[in-house]
Amino acid sequence: MKRYERLERIRRMDPVTEASEIYRLTVAHEFPWDVTRALELALYRTYAVPSIGRLLARTAELTERSQKRYDDTALLLDAVVEHGFDSEQGRTAVRRINRMHRSYDISDDDMRYVLCTFVVVPKRWIDAYGWRRLSRHEIVASSVHYRTLGHRMGIKDVPSSYEEFEAFQDAYEEAHFAWDEDARAVSDATLDLMASWYPRPLAPVLRTVTLALLDEPLLRAFRYTPPAPATRALVRRAVRARGRAVRLLPPRRAPHFARQNREIRSYPDGYLLEQLGTRPTPGLRGCPARQGDGSAGR
Repeated sequence: MKRYERLERIRRMDPVTEASEIYRLTVAHEFPWDVTRALELALYRTYAVPSIGRLLARTAELTERSQKRYDDTALLLDAVVEHGFDSEQGRTAVRRINRMHRSYDISDDDMRYVLCTFVVVPKRWIDAYGWRRLSRHEIVASSVHYRTLGHRMGIKDVPSSYEEFEAFQDAYEEAHFAWDEDARAVSDATLDLMASWYPRPLAPVLRTVTLALLDEPLLRAFRYTPPAPATRALVRRAVRARGRAVRLLPPRRAPHFARQNREIRSYPDGYLLEQLGTRPTPGLRGCPARQGDGSAGR
């Protein structure tokens, strides 16, 4: 297979009726590392909206059980990508996502914003750091995929195009990004989690690298001291260089899904989709969530 052969295949497909298949090719074959990093950043951005950051702090899922919350989120979204919306696994994953979110008082606008980040942030990341830019087919397919997810989650007024996803995200961040002490605690816990995936002496370096990849509005919202301009330039050049190096490698032949990522650590013996996620106390809304029931063989 030649380097751009899969892209040629994607361009022959229908980005609306075959959206999830195109998205699967993009995520699991063309850009698995980039999409993982971008979706981490997408979720991270949501903490800077105080109503979201405060809720995540109250549940303690990202401050006391950071690894499990990271893993569960990645695995549930991954099941839909790997198996499709209408598969048994896809339906189970969406059902778990819905049961968790419906246990809390979350506004439609906040839900819509989080959904937008899943479309917009990966596109911007890949265009900046990937081995090639996303094609229009891939952009449309990603938008259709997450529009479908939004509908199945019951989110109202889901954007109908990438341009609408992007406009909503940018406007929402401009209107809502703000300092919040609880949200900062969630942000710090997430930075600590990401550092924990590597040898401990590297933690300060990894924190600096992560901050160097954040934009100014995000840094201001969390009141982080921006890294020096030279540091930011060096980090971003290094990530772009990685993309250029990947371009020279043979294309990936086997898919790589999020469940195969080394960062997923909570379930060494396997898991069941229906047991992932939080188990909020019945009858209480906006309350701290209880830890899930654990894992089982998959």
